[in-house]
Amino acid sequence: MSNLPLDRLVPSHIRLFEPYYPSLPDRELMRLYRLDHLHRLNNNENALGPPPAVSEMLEKVEAGVFPVYPGGDSRELRQALADKHGKTPEQFLVGNGSCELISSVVKAFCEAGDNIVTADQTFAVYEWVAEFSGLDARLIPLKAYAFDPEAMLAAVDGRTKIIFVCNPNNPTGTYWSRDVLCRFLDRVGGQQIVVLDEAYFEYVERDDYPDGMRLLERYPNLIVFRTFSKMYALAALRVGMLCASEELVDIVRRAHVAYSVNTLGQLAALEAIRDDADFVARTRAMVARAKGMLSELFADMGLESLAGEGNYVMVKTPMSDTLLHRKLLRQGLMVRTMTGFRFPNWIRISLVQEPVMREFCTAFRQLLDTR
Repeated sequence: MSNLPLDRLVPSHIRLFEPYYPSLPDRELMRLYRLDHLHRLNNNENALGPPPAVSEMLEKVEAGVFPVYPGGDSRELRQALADKHGKTPEQFLVGNGSCELISSVVKAFCEAGDNIVTADQTFAVYEWVAEFSGLDARLIPLKAYAFDPEAMLAAVDGRTKIIFVCNPNNPTGTYWSRDVLCRFLDRVGGQQIVVLDEAYFEYVERDDYPDGMRLLERYPNLIVFRTFSKMYALAALRVGMLCASEELVDIVRRAHVAYSVNTLGQLAALEAIRDDADFVARTRAMVARAKGMLSELFADMGLESLAGEGNYVMVKTPMSDTLLHRKLLRQGLMVRTMTGFRFPNWIRISLVQEPVMREFCTAFRQLLDTR
C-alpha cells in the first residue's frame, strides 16, 4: 500500500474525474471471442484506407528519417494548408489529433473560475478537457438532436471563455446551417472564443452547410478545427489542425507543445491533400450506399434512427446497448455503445463497404428477431 499523500498531491477535480478506458486491441478481442475476423464499426474510421498516394509515399519512407526530430511546427504542411484554403501559414496550427488542439485552446484561454459551454450529447473531449483542467463544463441539452443556439447563449456569463460547437455533431449527424451559425456568432458578438469543430466537414454535401474557414475574416473570435483522421483515414498517425486569425493562433501556440506531430503524420497529411477530389468522392459514395442500407433496415424494423451527416448512423434498440454490443462482437462486428454519450440503448455504426454493411444488417436483424 502506497504511503503517497495523494489527497494533498492530487487536485480534487482530478481525483473525481472518471478515466477513459479504450477497447482492447483487435487481436486480443479476436482471441477472447474466438473470431477469425473483426469489422470495426465503432470509431468512424474510413474503411477505404488512406488515399493511394499516401500509401505509395509511406512505402518509400527511408529509415533515415526516424532518428531525426520532426518539423517542430509542421511548417510544410501549414504552407500546403494555406495554399489549399487561401490563408496564410500563420493561420494554421497542427496538433497530435484534434484532442491535443482542444487541450491547447483551453489552456491558452481559460484559468481557474472560468467555464466552457457546449452540448451534453456531443464529442466528449470538450467536457473532459474542461473538467480535468478544473473548469466548469456547462452542458446544454440538444434540441431535436441538434445544438440549441438559444439555450447555449443563455448559459454564457462573464466567466465563459470558450463555446464548443461540433458541426456536424458527433454522434447525431445534425448540423447548423450557415444562417443559424452566423446568427449565433453575431449574438456572441466576439465576447467568447467559438470553436467550430468540423471533423466531418468533408462528408457533408448540403448546400446550406457552412465552411467555417470562409467566416474567419467576419468573425475574428472563431477557431475552426479539421482532422485527417476521418475522411483521409490517417487516424493512427494522429494529425489534426486548427485555423483562425493569426492573432488567435499566436495565443494558442504559446500553450501548444512543439514537435508533437510525428514525421510520418506530417508527410501523409501533406500527400493526402495534394489531389483529394477523387478520393473524397469515392468515400462519399461508399457512405451514401451504406447509409441507405441501414436507414432502410431500421425503418423496416420500426426502429428510431438518426442518419444525418458524417460517416455514421445511430439507432435506438429495444435491448441494452452493452448487451447488443457483446452479441454483435461475438459475430465479428464491433459497434459503439452510446450510453456514455448520454444516449442509453442506442448504438452508433460506422458506414463502410457494402459487403460489411450486409453482414451487419443480417446479424442485427437476427439478434433482434430472436431476442
